[in-house]
Amino acid sequence: MTVRHVNAIAGRLSLRPPQRRSLEILHRIMDITPPGKAPDVAAVLDIIRGEFPSVADFERDFPSLCFALATGVGKTRLMGAFISYLHQAHGIDNFFVLAPNLTIYNKLITDFTPNTPKYVFRGIAEFATNTPMVITGDTYEQQNVTGPGLLGTVRINIFNISKINSEVRGGKAPRIKRLSEYIGTSYFDYLAGLPDLVLLMDESHRYRASAGIRAINELRPILGLELTATPYVETSRGAVAFKNVILDYPLARAMADGFVKEPAVVTRKDFDPGGMSASEIERLKLEDGVRLHEGVKVELETYARATDKPIVKPFVLVIARDTTHAGELLALIQSDAFFEGRYKDKVIQVDSSRSGAEEEAMIARLLKVEHTEEPTEIVIHVNMLKEGWDVTNLYTIVPLRAANARVLIEQSIGRGLRLPYGVRTGVTAVDRLNIVAHDRFQEIVDEAKRPGSAIQLQTVELDIDQLAQKTATVVSQSQLASQLGFKPATPTSSTLVAGDDQPPAFDKPAEQAIAQLAYAAIKRLSGDPQTVPAVEYLKTPEVQAAIVQAVEAQRTPAQLALQGLAEEPDIAAVVAKTVDLVAQQTIDIPRILVVPKGEVRSGFKPFTLELATLRYAPVSDELWVQHLRTGQRDVVTLGQGGFDEARLEDDLVSGLIDFDDISYDDHADLLYDLAGQTVQHFLSYLAEDDTRKVLRCYQQPIADFIHAQMQQH
Repeated sequence: MTVRHVNAIAGRLSLRPPQRRSLEILHRIMDITPPGKAPDVAAVLDIIRGEFPSVADFERDFPSLCFALATGVGKTRLMGAFISYLHQAHGIDNFFVLAPNLTIYNKLITDFTPNTPKYVFRGIAEFATNTPMVITGDTYEQQNVTGPGLLGTVRINIFNISKINSEVRGGKAPRIKRLSEYIGTSYFDYLAGLPDLVLLMDESHRYRASAGIRAINELRPILGLELTATPYVETSRGAVAFKNVILDYPLARAMADGFVKEPAVVTRKDFDPGGMSASEIERLKLEDGVRLHEGVKVELETYARATDKPIVKPFVLVIARDTTHAGELLALIQSDAFFEGRYKDKVIQVDSSRSGAEEEAMIARLLKVEHTEEPTEIVIHVNMLKEGWDVTNLYTIVPLRAANARVLIEQSIGRGLRLPYGVRTGVTAVDRLNIVAHDRFQEIVDEAKRPGSAIQLQTVELDIDQLAQKTATVVSQSQLASQLGFKPATPTSSTLVAGDDQPPAFDKPAEQAIAQLAYAAIKRLSGDPQTVPAVEYLKTPEVQAAIVQAVEAQRTPAQLALQGLAEEPDIAAVVAKTVDLVAQQTIDIPRILVVPKGEVRSGFKPFTLELATLRYAPVSDELWVQHLRTGQRDVVTLGQGGFDEARLEDDLVSGLIDFDDISYDDHADLLYDLAGQTVQHFLSYLAEDDTRKVLRCYQQPIADFIHAQMQQH
């Protein structure tokens, strides 16, 4: 089977190289071992292992392969690519997607729902007209999944394995095995009986040995596809690697290829913890993390404004020891003693200590932490934010929980690796994730340098003098813009406007709005020199009337006050004052038009061409045909054909008159003189027929050659 579907899907979904390579591997697997019900698993394993030696065992009762892609590379989009390919290339309609927890379960449902920001099938034309049916662990009992109108419709079942695990405790059967009134059997048995069910397991390392996954194995899918960033299971004896990894794209490669942020461990310059208590070190790390955050916030806003990109609001993630510790940190950050109380309303605590309305409010703020209008800049968490919390604006992590360096690195940085603009920008502050670890700095650096470590970290030393400096993003605009009340788009707490100390020309908001509309109309008129040849012309009654008319046309109903309830602004007076301000602060740049005096003529003088270097060989009438596979060469002789000019010189003259600076009417004699010199030159060493062939074949380069010499005369 060709790779047509792979190329089309990779292009439509804009797959990155590791995602495309994963899709190519799946295409190859489907070629060499077409899946089916009740396959000879051992035979299939032998065939796959022959091409992919890293696959030592499926570790299940059906063919199952693991694609290990680093966090931030795009595993959910790859799932969408897998489903698109299996449906379009092999007619597979039924898929069962497993999520490890409620967070990822809800995220997957959203990402598989059309018209959502991260819809996984955006760009797939077939799914735009025939949208896949999404069936969840909460809706499968209410949906008719076997109706006749669903033939050919892709059905994507999304279930939460943690919920299934809770249902099978004590040897009980999961709810999915109960009888369904729609299909006359249990939904589980219905799925198990499908001839084309494919199982996709997101973050599969989280539930490999769970009771729920043992129940899911009974579905007997034709193929299992596992996706994870950590292809191993932690046990009391250490990490046990997966045996079915068919593609391994680790974090180190993702960083080298520029698909994620560069993590860096941060410490104070010449930091000495001697004489400091644990709580003092903890507070110093927290305060330095916030100071670093304030600098990053300015860098991000400055970059966004300079490149006309959306402003990214960064936040700090503080990792607490337990819920009690998290509560103490929350109280500290909300106190007036912590950065003068600036973060009192900008911090949330995310852990299991919340319930009811408090928990809902916490989750609502957490889910909106990427939005610039949401105030949260510090998130305190206790082991709740693991896989599935996909944000792009985490830039500073302050780990305050005791853990070995490996766990600290892997669990801390995974949440903050995604790039806000999808690619690296080349600006260090925009492309870097900071981990503040004063007391663990060297331990983390040593772990990162260890052979086999997943990452290589940068190091950042904070200078106390630099930390004390306050930085801000300064938006430059004219004094006139400030006087008219213009503000930069999406200002933040660190945005300063040059000239903001100028007193406003208009105190009332309604008058400011009219002045800004008038200024926009004036800018449009400045491009019309016939109407406004100089700034003083703005003061003419005709021009001011045109500006007033433009303002009245653009004022929206929302800007108009209710009649009788508020004083109507005098538009003409506001326009007149705005024109005066513009005239006072504008310097006219004169338009200079250079016009020649008297009759101006241009042309070329007669001269003798330098033709010594013009030595074209006779043109052959034969074509050579080379066979690519055998190397055989054939010769084809061309017959007479085409149109011959009456005179040899005509070929050259027809080429010369195509130049814009040559007028045939003014230069006909000169053109034929130069063409005649050239023809005589070729006839000095070629026969007439050969000369004609040379002139026809090389007309353009010969004309260029002559034209270049004409420029000197």
